[in-house]
Amino acid sequence: MDFCARFGLQQTPFTRELGVDKMLSLPHLEQARDAIVARLERRMSAAVLGPAGCGKTCLLRMIRDQLPQARYRVHYVKVTELSKRDLCREVATAIGLPQAGSYPMLVRRLQDDFEQRSHDDGQRPVLVLDEAHDIRPEVLSILRILTNFDWDSKLVVSIVLAGQPRLETLLHRGRCEDVAQRIDYYAKLRLLSREESARYLEHRCTVAGAAGSLFDPGATEALFEMSRGNLRALDRLALASLDEAARRGASTVGASDVTGARRQILS
Repeated sequence: MDFCARFGLQQTPFTRELGVDKMLSLPHLEQARDAIVARLERRMSAAVLGPAGCGKTCLLRMIRDQLPQARYRVHYVKVTELSKRDLCREVATAIGLPQAGSYPMLVRRLQDDFEQRSHDDGQRPVLVLDEAHDIRPEVLSILRILTNFDWDSKLVVSIVLAGQPRLETLLHRGRCEDVAQRIDYYAKLRLLSREESARYLEHRCTVAGAAGSLFDPGATEALFEMSRGNLRALDRLALASLDEAARRGASTVGASDVTGARRQILS
């Protein structure tokens, strides 16, 4: 049986399709958002560090939502193991710039485009590089070039690097120290606590149309123990647990449903 019908939900919970305005209020994410936005308002750069599933992408969306569209142009690039030229091509695609030309010419065109838009349109360019822990050191070092304007005397483009904790180690290696010195703020995120996980489960249920949490205390505890506060794992396991409970015709999700869902996911 479709669990949305079973539990009287108006939409499927625990998916990525959740607007920023519907997200659970978490003080540590909101503090990081406010701190980074303050740096971007001063045309500085920042980094977001944290383990997988801690909410880095949610934070990036919160930052984008907080920046007035009339004053900022936010460009998002999901990084993989790219060469210098390929990374510049990805950035060019993100800002809508043709990719033709040699690597030095492409860098110059990117700089010119950032500066022109900032001057002519009055919009501050913000370049977000997600999964930045996958950048090779020699590629990461080109960010120093992309942010160097007028003999490094003018702030034009802000960079927001987001990645797992090893990104911080990467930034403080010899060839990347110049980039690290341009990062004015490091937001270090964590996984959800037991209490936050319980609130998150209830919040996602109510956003989907339930009167409250659909998980009994045993299920809530089991979900936290199995996910350890990892948002991605929590979403996946909670969704599968709802399926399990609907199949047995239950009105709430129990610990046995969570255990059965985990077996299904791992099988």
